[in-house]
Amino acid sequence: MLNTFFNKFLPKEPKFFPLLHKVSDILLEICDLIIVCVQSENHAAALNCFKKIKNKEREADKVSNQIFDALNETFITPFDREDINHLANRMDDVIDSINSCAKRIALYNPKHIPEAAVALAQNLKESAGYIARAVEELDVLKKNTKKIKAYCNELHNLENKADEIYEHFLVDLFENETDAIEVVKMKEIMYELEKATDTMEHVGKIIKTIIVKYA
Repeated sequence: MLNTFFNKFLPKEPKFFPLLHKVSDILLEICDLIIVCVQSENHAAALNCFKKIKNKEREADKVSNQIFDALNETFITPFDREDINHLANRMDDVIDSINSCAKRIALYNPKHIPEAAVALAQNLKESAGYIARAVEELDVLKKNTKKIKAYCNELHNLENKADEIYEHFLVDLFENETDAIEVVKMKEIMYELEKATDTMEHVGKIIKTIIVKYA
């Protein structure tokens, strides 16, 4: 208890905020790219888009490693080390799922990509926007608690919408697609997108945990 009291008066390392901002910025960029990818008119365009997404995914990995190293080197952190680590890792997980989706599009070369994929990709972009805004407010957490909570609630609402899109897609897929190979291709591609929307909501839950602890 005494240590906790004195910690309030010790300087806290601010470098984590710019690093978390970097990850959220990369997330926004990669969401723009997956929207383009699922609307690609040919395999060459999809492959080119995947390469760009892969480069962004590698960039995010480097920043995540910087955060991990900084956690090991910093005595006083602005939030619990575990919370910072979880927040960075979950954002990176979203990026990994989007990269996996683009990779499958590039490898499988499906005959067509359904409108549901575009809807999920746009859902991801909207979610990434709320995450970026929430992360931007973390360094002034106590001033903007209501605003950050509202962003996290929007992430929950968007995940519910994504579930509906995915469920309708599955119904349509099994009712109308007669090519079993195409069924497998599309199911895997869409699964990665849906998984990314789930993880977006998990990012919101981590931010809510930080609010409960520190606001």
